Amino acid sequence: MPGIIDQWGNPVSTAALRKEQAAPTMMGVRRPNTQHQASGLTPGKLGSMLRSSIDGDPEAYLALAEDMEERDLHYAGVLMSRKLQVAGLEITVEAASDSAEDVANADMVRAFVERDAFETELVDILDAIGKGFSATEIIWDTSESQWEPTALKWRDPRWFRFADEDGETPLLRDVGGDVPLHPFKWIFHQAKVKSGLPIRGGIARAVCWTFLFKSFTQKDWAIFCEAYGQPLRLGKWGEGATEKDKEVLLQAVANIGVDYSAIVPQSMTVEFVKADIAGSHELYLKRCDWLDQQVSKVVLGQTGTTDAIAGGYAVGKVHNGVKEDIERSDAKQLAATLKRDLFKPYIDLNKGPQKAYPDVKIGRPEQLDTSKWLGDVKTFVSMGGKVGMSVVRDKLGIEEPGKDEELLGAPAKPEDDQQGEKPVPQKKDKTPIGVTAHRAGSKGPGDAIDRSIEDMLAEDGFEPAIEQIVGGIEVKLAAAASVDEARMILADHLRQLDVDALADRLARAAFAARLAGLGNDPLTVA
Repeated sequence: MPGIIDQWGNPVSTAALRKEQAAPTMMGVRRPNTQHQASGLTPGKLGSMLRSSIDGDPEAYLALAEDMEERDLHYAGVLMSRKLQVAGLEITVEAASDSAEDVANADMVRAFVERDAFETELVDILDAIGKGFSATEIIWDTSESQWEPTALKWRDPRWFRFADEDGETPLLRDVGGDVPLHPFKWIFHQAKVKSGLPIRGGIARAVCWTFLFKSFTQKDWAIFCEAYGQPLRLGKWGEGATEKDKEVLLQAVANIGVDYSAIVPQSMTVEFVKADIAGSHELYLKRCDWLDQQVSKVVLGQTGTTDAIAGGYAVGKVHNGVKEDIERSDAKQLAATLKRDLFKPYIDLNKGPQKAYPDVKIGRPEQLDTSKWLGDVKTFVSMGGKVGMSVVRDKLGIEEPGKDEELLGAPAKPEDDQQGEKPVPQKKDKTPIGVTAHRAGSKGPGDAIDRSIEDMLAEDGFEPAIEQIVGGIEVKLAAAASVDEARMILADHLRQLDVDALADRLARAAFAARLAGLGNDPLTVA
């Protein structure tokens, strides 16, 4: 497809994408078998491996990193826990915009990540956490005139090295010499466990020394158990025993330690002397445990959830935040690599270069205290703020109701159920519609007390009395910046009120209403 360049600015050759670039070969430099570097490991040998890896030959070091995951069960356990925890996180894909094309691109990516095999492929990509980098080859399928990644194949890190010029550009080992990686063909992930060159960024580089010391400790522990774990077997021969007799006795004593059975002539005896251990054999256990704790710290950032230490549960709770930080960092790095090396090529090969691409996020969903959040929204709205209905629906996870769907509503208030009356609409002069003042000579609806109240509301002096009390408060409250400030404004306003005129009119109205009730005849408030 002409005109397409990769994320590094290199032109993409579609012909090169249709075949595997790093398939293993038995006769070439990419052999599937490997030499075990952990056998006979010494400080000198390990130091030589680490120096060679920096000088451009990391094969031996990467082979050792693989051996460590097989031989050290603790390291294998915590490393796999870290990789599986990130690989199992929720993946969300958001369209770049609401346009039909961007939504279609997001749907295409979303369908790919929902494949059952994708989580296992992520574990292979996260092999970079231990070794500093991982190279995963994308196998493209074009059988139906489309570009579809049918598989993401893990490739052995030993088959790669870095350019001497910068120590960062990955190269693939080949028979004719090292070659660059084909554009749009590789997911090259670097785990930034520490800053520096990619070959020095993996956890294995730090753990290899604890692996070496732990292997020495375990070997000494095995010798200790061999020497003191079994009773001393003492063979005795009688007078006149020949050299052949002594050889028979020695072989018998040795067989007792191996298969727990032996025969000796009647003239010979075998005694078992109890082994009394001098010193504490717990030294080896404590040293191995201490080394394991250091490995847990560098891999998980904590020890409380992996090592049996005092107060393990409480310590695990304290360190849980550190572990979440590491998880979040791994997830963001992984998402960035996938967007750059997988999803951009996936979209470009099928639809051409885009102005914007879907946003892919890997992580735990946000934990929202909906009760507190709704309380904050109510306070915000009561102060004049505006909140979109769609925002509230998204936060609560409530979908937009269908057109003909039955809707839930707030329950009716008890007084509404009993009276069923609506507020009386007002005329422009604020006189209730349908109410005629008594002094106008017409009778309003209701009984005498109702008509007396209506007459009182229509009086000229009542409204000014109310206005004297509430006047100006609306403007002051509108300028309040918080609920506490609004309360202070109300309190200050109440202290300055002169309610004598209103109290006088209310007293007169109450007296008139009482007389009207007794006489069933409305009275005008004097």
